[in-house]
Amino acid sequence: MPNRTSLQFLGALPLAVFALAACGGNASHALPTTSDGRPATVGVANTGLGNVLVDRAGRTLYLFARDSNSTSVCIGACADNWPPLRVRGVPLVGTGAEASAVGRTARTDGTSQLTYNGHPLYTFVNDKKAGDTNGEGINAFDGSWFAVSPAGAKVTPPPQPQGGGGYGGGY
Repeated sequence: MPNRTSLQFLGALPLAVFALAACGGNASHALPTTSDGRPATVGVANTGLGNVLVDRAGRTLYLFARDSNSTSVCIGACADNWPPLRVRGVPLVGTGAEASAVGRTARTDGTSQLTYNGHPLYTFVNDKKAGDTNGEGINAFDGSWFAVSPAGAKVTPPPQPQGGGGYGGGY
């Protein structure tokens, strides 16, 4: 027959397992670093959309389909909701990102915005933590927003499986 101490331990075990699981992190949302371990201005992380570009805080970076020729048309309220990835000095490129794809463009306010493969880069105010992709596919400010792949292209979500139960036809 178990003693009182072992019964108390067994009763606490599920709580301990739950607490440890809640604290567990996901390495795919690690902050981007350069090859020598310094924090990177831009890097790559694995999200629900696959590998995407992220800023130094691990937030997903987006492109705006209305931008053209590396010129940002997102100003005012647009830039309040989709903050441009501003840069001073030399941007540090993290593992998985291509240094040759990184550039900058002048904004109308005189600041510099980071570009990748010619696309000005933005974060999204409704992405609250590293790995969030809440801005993907949104149509706002007369254009669509997409996460950016390490190749510098817009990311499109994988197709969702269609329902139907596998019977293939009606009765």
